[in-house]
Amino acid sequence: MCFNFTIQFSHFGFQLKRIDFEEVKVDLSKRQQLSTEFKEINPLMKVPAIVDGRFKLFESHAILIYLACSFPGVADHWFPADLSKRARIHSVLDWHHSNLRRGSMTYVRDKVLAPNLGLPINPQSAAEAKKLIDSSLSKIESVWLKGNGKFLLGSYQPSIADLSLVCEIMQLEVLEDDDHNKILGPYNEVQQWIEATKDVTKPHFNAVHGILFKAKERFEQKRLLGSIEIVAKDPLQSKL
Repeated sequence: MCFNFTIQFSHFGFQLKRIDFEEVKVDLSKRQQLSTEFKEINPLMKVPAIVDGRFKLFESHAILIYLACSFPGVADHWFPADLSKRARIHSVLDWHHSNLRRGSMTYVRDKVLAPNLGLPINPQSAAEAKKLIDSSLSKIESVWLKGNGKFLLGSYQPSIADLSLVCEIMQLEVLEDDDHNKILGPYNEVQQWIEATKDVTKPHFNAVHGILFKAKERFEQKRLLGSIEIVAKDPLQSKL
């Protein structure tokens, strides 16, 4: 996942639910997730993963559900005891995988990661991903945000579904500002929901997403340097 989104997401869950934990960093650039030691925790060799005593678990949604259900003192609104409410949260999370997540992950990869890492650029893939993001944001407004509350499913308090989808959208922060604004600009209800989620999760929200803000700065600096280099190599010639 782009920028270790799932790691940020799970880390966010620990902080919000005030659960004591020890963070063990896995350096993907050094392929530490492929080590024998990590494979014993997650045989799929992907992050995130947790170890609670002898119990090992991976996949971000599964981790958040486990945290919400297994530790005393976690507020009910994150993953309610009411089975009908839980089922509706699961419906959002299941929809998310093949819609918002697929679109945002692919678009960021094609528009930001590929050019910065020297990977092949696929304009058609980016265009298709953009359509999927637009469709997903539209569905969030027309389906998932319907109701009297500020949060998904018309709730008055956020659930793990709000965390998952808002954190996914946060990946788009690394895009160029014009591109980012064109994507989110038409969706006022989505923007209000994002701000509401940020507000109720202070100060953890900005702390957890700090890696995205730093990545955006690096990419902007690299684009600026690239523009300066192009101008230096091909200066404008006077016709006088």
